Amino acid sequence: MSLKVLHLIDSGGLYGAERMLLTLVEAQQSQGLDPMILSAGEPGIESKGIEKEADRLGLPITVWRMKPGLNRSETRRICEWADEWGADIIHSHGYKFNILLGLFGRFNKTVPVVTTLHGYVHAPRFTRMWAYELLDRLALWRMSAVVLVGEAMKRELPLILRQSTRIAIIRNGLKVEDILRKSKDSLPTEINEFVRDHEPVILGVGRLSPEKGFTNLVLSFREFKDKFPRAGLLIAGEGFLRDTLERDISNNKLEKDVLLPGYYPNIPALMARSKVLVISSTTEGLPITLLEAMALQLPIVSTCVGEIPRVLENGANGILVNGSEREIAGAMESVLEDALAARKRSERGRQKVLHELSSQSMADQYEKVYRRALAS
Repeated sequence: MSLKVLHLIDSGGLYGAERMLLTLVEAQQSQGLDPMILSAGEPGIESKGIEKEADRLGLPITVWRMKPGLNRSETRRICEWADEWGADIIHSHGYKFNILLGLFGRFNKTVPVVTTLHGYVHAPRFTRMWAYELLDRLALWRMSAVVLVGEAMKRELPLILRQSTRIAIIRNGLKVEDILRKSKDSLPTEINEFVRDHEPVILGVGRLSPEKGFTNLVLSFREFKDKFPRAGLLIAGEGFLRDTLERDISNNKLEKDVLLPGYYPNIPALMARSKVLVISSTTEGLPITLLEAMALQLPIVSTCVGEIPRVLENGANGILVNGSEREIAGAMESVLEDALAARKRSERGRQKVLHELSSQSMADQYEKVYRRALAS
């Protein structure tokens, strides 16, 4: 009888964690497992990005709407539904279900709960998100297994927990053939015209929030344009920082050269029309965007955060920077001025993805974690 795995997520878009989950579920089906995604959201939300993409891919998904916050009654209903569905493993993706299951999770039989920590964002002290972070860390003690997407994330855990045998490191993986296929898709008119009118195009991807460092990227791009006056910057993503970024763009007179198209589901298609991917984040786990760029041999400039330096092999597969405007601008210039070195780094990166970061390898490692949790 196949292992039934219930994945729980409350997502804010179709970013790294969501794309990793869809890739994992597809690979688990190939393994012979029986996975299901339960996608939670607030009442009134019609359809989330992950729900639309799961439907498009033909992946199993259950849509669940519930009031936000510490919702005890709905958590119990989800547990009852999981019992009826016959879940053997509960797999949480994100702090919300870590907390809800830690506080209110009750099942008719002993069901191991596994969580993946996709990355940590540090909220200001004494805010609601700060309180949720504390609850999340407490909830980890109740988990059967805690999966980190990179070794660097261990430092976020309490010392005793990071030394526990319940901790596993599983890097995100890709189905490279899907990335190559998606990269050939056409683009909407607005993006297509922007790409046509600018050379080179610099790409940034992610939620428009402070930890992504997009304000810094805009200022770095302003410097970069001194050498490359026809350059364009495309930042794909949506979030509450949009107004701030639009002011930054306007204050630097970059309205014609920076495009914020909002959330866009096909990042590989954007990468195929770009010359450099810049990751300007102040915190990360292991971004799926990074792996997609490596698969497509798109040159990468990234800050030294999370698991990125290890995957880029300390600069062998992409340029690493500390994050200053001048340093990011200089790294972008270096990619374009030394095309041979950039190509060698990109070729090494593609080989690393093919041999070490496949979706099947990721799924195999998760199955081992599940089996170990069931046996303990």
